[in-house]
Amino acid sequence: MSTIRLLIVGTGGMANGHAEAFAAIDGVTLCGGIDTNPERLAAFCDKHNIPNRFTSIDEALAWGEFDAVTNVTPDAVHHATTLPFLAAGKHVLCEKPLAVTVSDADEMAQAAEAAGVINMVNLSYRNGPALIHAAKLVAEGAIGEVRHFEASYLQSWLTQPAWGEWSTNDTWLWRLSTAHGSKGVLGDIGVHILDFATHAAALDVQSLSCNLTTFDKAPGGKIGDYTLDANDSFTMHVTLANGAVGVVHASRMASGHFNDLFMRLHGTKGALDVRFAGNKSILRGCLGDDLLTATWKDIPVPDVQTNYQRFIAAIRSGEMVAPDFRRGAQLQRVMDAAERSDADGSRMLPV
Repeated sequence: MSTIRLLIVGTGGMANGHAEAFAAIDGVTLCGGIDTNPERLAAFCDKHNIPNRFTSIDEALAWGEFDAVTNVTPDAVHHATTLPFLAAGKHVLCEKPLAVTVSDADEMAQAAEAAGVINMVNLSYRNGPALIHAAKLVAEGAIGEVRHFEASYLQSWLTQPAWGEWSTNDTWLWRLSTAHGSKGVLGDIGVHILDFATHAAALDVQSLSCNLTTFDKAPGGKIGDYTLDANDSFTMHVTLANGAVGVVHASRMASGHFNDLFMRLHGTKGALDVRFAGNKSILRGCLGDDLLTATWKDIPVPDVQTNYQRFIAAIRSGEMVAPDFRRGAQLQRVMDAAERSDADGSRMLPV
């Protein structure tokens, strides 16, 4: 088994999950870390026993003793921090969303394809067995032609302090203020629920209408000098490539839900209920003769590899893996269209 030398770019909170997941894979060595904050970089590398520390990409590339990169930088710099590694022929796993504009995402996808390297977007709910098995059942024709769907991603951390006291803590600004680079709930968790729905349906978005909402939620609408103007909820009407219609929505104001995704796909021969709730991946179906009584039954699902495992396996095999940068660019195109729809009040906007 070949050893894969991995460089971690960005050493903030989410990087810890990447480091732990990759360290648990046989034959993966965490060989280096990059961060512009030397203190944070040192603390992270000490914690994960990472020997080489760099404060710039150029410094790391000049060293060059690594095979692959996991990019855990803020959304707004994914584009700038990924392109140099692609140009150097390094494999890259990038956190979601791939970029913050479709032009940047397209450029990243094209650069990855030109370089011929393994490229993957870390859409974490692809780790859920229910979603992967649902997509397989749809592809096999278990529910016939998809005609209607509904999908939601529900969080409640703006209504209670279970995740921390966000209203007085600037740690949350990257999710709440456009001046801090936030794309709001659309950019943060919207990308997940759009992938969740369209991956299972195996259909791209053809057109949409979207409404983005920002609520008054803190004294003066600010934390420090930053205005809390990023969207907190969205509702979207979507038409898929085959004409199927449905609704997609997400919110940080969904009291009663910590971090839950729900989806129902209704087809001409049956229906599937896919959810990730309470940290459990669950699949139910109404199939075959059960349609006559509208009976829903649990469907057992096999375990799946994590994105981290599939990324390393792809490097070793040389075979491309999904979701790749092209998929990330497709999702960014949908989110860009959603922002345009909200801005100009479009009833239905082509993607």
